[in-house]
Amino acid sequence: MRKIAVIMGSRSDLDKVRPVLSTLDEFGVKYDVRVLSAHRTPDEAAEFAANAQKNGFAAIIAVAGKAAHLGGVLAAATTLPVVALPVSTSFLDGLDSVLSILPMPSGVPVAVMGVNAGVNAALFCVRMLAADDKELTEKYDAYMKNMRDKTLADDKALQAELGLK
Repeated sequence: MRKIAVIMGSRSDLDKVRPVLSTLDEFGVKYDVRVLSAHRTPDEAAEFAANAQKNGFAAIIAVAGKAAHLGGVLAAATTLPVVALPVSTSFLDGLDSVLSILPMPSGVPVAVMGVNAGVNAALFCVRMLAADDKELTEKYDAYMKNMRDKTLADDKALQAELGLK
C-alpha cells in the first residue's frame, strides 16, 4: 500500500496533525511527516511534491494556517491529490486559513477540509486508498458501522434518559 505525506508549514502545527496520524494508524496506513513551508522553504516543498509519487506516496495532506498557501504550492508541483487541512490561528480562528486555500486557480485542484478537521483529512485519504484495496475498504466499512452503532446507542440512551421511550 502506498503511503500518505503529511506536510506541516510549521512545527507548531503538530498538535493539529496528531488526529491525522492517529486516524491513519487506526487504518494501518503508513505515512511520513515533514515540516516544509510554502514561504520559508518553497524550493524544498516543490521538490518534495515533484518527487512524491515516485517516492511511494498516494496523496499529500498539507497542514497550514494564516496565509495557508502550502496546499497550492504542493499541488502545483505534483499530479497527486492534495488535501489541505487549514488550522486555527490567533488572527481569525482559522477562517483566514480557509480563505487562503479556497480560491485555487483552475487546473490546480486542492481538496479543502474544515478547520482543524484532521480526522476528515485522514479519512479522505483512506477513502482514496480504499478505492483499489479490498482490505482497507473492509476496515472503512467497519469504521462506518461502528459510527452508526454508536450514534444509535446514543439515541437510545438519550430517549431513555428523557423518558421518551
